[in-house]
Amino acid sequence: MSAGDKPGLLPMEAALERLLALADAAPVEQVESVALAEADGRVLAEPLVAALDLPPWANSAMDGYALCLADWNGQALPVSQRIQAGSAPAPLQPGSCARIFTGAPLPHGADTVEMQENVDLDDTGRAVFRETLRVGQNVRAQGQETRRGECVLPAGTRLGPVELGLAASLGVAQLPVRRRLRVAVLSTGDELVEPGQALGPGQIYNSNRRLLIAWLQRLGCAVTDAGILPDDLPRTRAALAALGEVDLILSTGGVSVGEADFLGLALREAGELALWKLAIKPGKPLTFGHYQGVPVIGLPGNPASTLVTFGLLARPYMLRRLGVQRVEPLGFPLPAGFTWSKPGMRREYLRARLEHGRVVPYANQSSGVLRSAAWAEGLAEVMEGSTLAEGDMLRFIPLSEILG
Repeated sequence: MSAGDKPGLLPMEAALERLLALADAAPVEQVESVALAEADGRVLAEPLVAALDLPPWANSAMDGYALCLADWNGQALPVSQRIQAGSAPAPLQPGSCARIFTGAPLPHGADTVEMQENVDLDDTGRAVFRETLRVGQNVRAQGQETRRGECVLPAGTRLGPVELGLAASLGVAQLPVRRRLRVAVLSTGDELVEPGQALGPGQIYNSNRRLLIAWLQRLGCAVTDAGILPDDLPRTRAALAALGEVDLILSTGGVSVGEADFLGLALREAGELALWKLAIKPGKPLTFGHYQGVPVIGLPGNPASTLVTFGLLARPYMLRRLGVQRVEPLGFPLPAGFTWSKPGMRREYLRARLEHGRVVPYANQSSGVLRSAAWAEGLAEVMEGSTLAEGDMLRFIPLSEILG
């Protein structure tokens, strides 16, 4: 039995598998049409199918001269026309060539373009080709990139600048996307105070809610800020009742079974919750359940634990509900710039950065230290039961893979 299979501890892969199965059972099915300018970060609801060839006609990949190679046997050719991008050329006169510029349509009858650097003009203005030519050189064929009727982007694609540019190149002005996931974010505890307020005895500033709201907005969610819930059962019930229609309730601090956990008590009155003990560090406690039919994810309260569990578990769950299939972040094998001599029972995600091509962790890996993530460039994954010597390979997950 591996460390990750220890009774009571749920391995990362098993936790993610459970969450994705729950997400597949509760997809966001409503679709809306939005302009390209409003589609960044949204999820495509239907395949994007090309309505035209791209490019729609053969064109020149270079500034140069277009000719029919069969008309050329080494002699100079008169220049019969000048073709700029955006123009409609006349058919190429037999035995001639055309001055042509990058992106301009190839004239009918031409099949080759020679770059201007390899062409001289003689005293009569005829083009002298100094290099050996081949049919099709420097020509972008019609449909070279995309053919009409071809699926260019599958449903479930998360749209970014490249995808939006591709849609624009096909003349598409509106895209069908899944409606935004509606997420309510709340924190619990009399010990939490909003930034800008004075701290009382035993109080701390609430960083998790600000972290999650900004992160959710990057994910394109419609966020309901439910604020800080006090340690008071009637007021907690009232706050939950005022959430309105949401697709997910996301809390930090967990919703445990402790007698002072009024959020957990209120949620259990109208639903069901299960506490998962994960075989990861930071981020051991995670809660999933339903409140009046609405999914609930309770993240651990320490800031670094919130970051790891949201990025590696809650974020994939949310994206899958929108139809995205590849939801796990990319990780890259890189050499360790540190040693790890104490194999742990849980998989550890160290806040780390690259220095001289090696992964170096932040000195203080406490789950309460958010500064470690501000310093870091990614998460270094140290597997359960493993040790590391300097230079050993480990998986490095860039923060850019999970923060957007």
